[in-house]
Amino acid sequence: MSDSRLNGSAASAGANGGPGGAAPAGGSLLYVTLVSLVAALGGLLFGYDTAVISGAITFLEVHFQLSAAQTGWAASCTLLGCGLGAWLAGTSSDRWGRKKVLLVSAVLFFVSALGTALPANLSQFVIFRLLCGLAVGAASITSPMYIAEVSPARIRGRMVSVNQFAIVSGMLLVYFANYFIARQGDQAWNQATGWRWMFASEAVPAVLFLVCLLFVPETPRFLLTKARPQEALRILERVNGPAAARVELGEITNAIAHEGAALSDLFKPGARAVLLIGVALAVLQQVTGINVFLYYAPDIFKKLGAHTDAALLQTVVVGAVNLLFTIIAIWTVDRLGRKPLMILGSAGMGVCLVAIGLAACWQKTQFWVLAFILGYIASFALAVGPVTWVILSEIFPTRIRGRSMALATVCLWAANFIVSQTFPMMDQNPWLLASFHHGFPFFLYAGFCALTIALVWRWVPETKGQSLESIERYWLA
Repeated sequence: MSDSRLNGSAASAGANGGPGGAAPAGGSLLYVTLVSLVAALGGLLFGYDTAVISGAITFLEVHFQLSAAQTGWAASCTLLGCGLGAWLAGTSSDRWGRKKVLLVSAVLFFVSALGTALPANLSQFVIFRLLCGLAVGAASITSPMYIAEVSPARIRGRMVSVNQFAIVSGMLLVYFANYFIARQGDQAWNQATGWRWMFASEAVPAVLFLVCLLFVPETPRFLLTKARPQEALRILERVNGPAAARVELGEITNAIAHEGAALSDLFKPGARAVLLIGVALAVLQQVTGINVFLYYAPDIFKKLGAHTDAALLQTVVVGAVNLLFTIIAIWTVDRLGRKPLMILGSAGMGVCLVAIGLAACWQKTQFWVLAFILGYIASFALAVGPVTWVILSEIFPTRIRGRSMALATVCLWAANFIVSQTFPMMDQNPWLLASFHHGFPFFLYAGFCALTIALVWRWVPETKGQSLESIERYWLA
């Protein structure tokens, strides 16, 4: 699919001083940054609450005497809640607003933190992890959507990537928290009590998120769908300045007037392609294997000979690399564009996965595996992690952006669940050749990296510097 129509639109916008050109007079970058950071706290909790399981799963496995399938279920049950939360948040954010959905997710984060710290059995643990999943799923679509809708086009990729920065910051933060908590006692203490403190620590960022949300506005695009133009204009003026705000207000109003109000509209000719591409990108982000390393890293390292402390410390290194390359992505996504980063990152991930698979087959040393894992994490953090969310937040029509993004995100979480549930089963059950089965999952994920490259190369247009309205016109032309 050619990018020529979109490139022409970008040139026109830049020539007229619009979103593709210089910063409009009177706009406040500080204001945009502050409200985006508050929304991105949802991303931080997304990362914190999903990755906390990495430090706790081994202790939880012993405490509740879990089988391989039960271990996979304990690690992945949250993801079923994520899928449901994403779907409910999509329809709810279109009906009641992005901010209200974020407020509800903050409350769920807090309740689930307390509940997962105090379960008497696996069933109780699963119930509260499902509640956590509802919150994560809601935040996973609403935080980037909120940021995209309040950010000017010239920095929208960078601002939405801040949400990915928050996600990996949450992961790194919880890796440190898990390491610190695990060092407070011996193995027996961690199996009985330490893992409970790991989950209880989630309550602190949840309270911070809830309080900060009280001070941010609703997005101007949602306000316009609810016929509240004066409120929308005030926010746009703070973002873009008075002159540019009026122009953008007209563009958004015109776009909304020509949009349908049902999810079924996405299946009409012209719009069907964007739905299929969005779903494919969401699924491929997960089936390339990222959460195997984020959820099971300590277990992987321990199987290769590391003690508990060393395995948790190596997981911190994984989180640090994830954070570092996400920062690089934030500063390059609006310079290099979405497509080059996606292709480069997917290629790097594929190469590293093949190497990890070979190292697993040959049972190479920890150094080999750690080096390849860090290379994989760096490639993911540079591109497929943040840029997928940027694209998903950009490509859908305004009025049904919540529901359509929700559908793609539900598919993302479903893929995440399948990967997280099946990895321990593939790794612990040698139903393939004994010398091959440990590497099989990594070879499979590498194949999906190749598929990602093909999809992006052929079907995903470059959206760098485009207004959301021009992207919408591109798909519907």
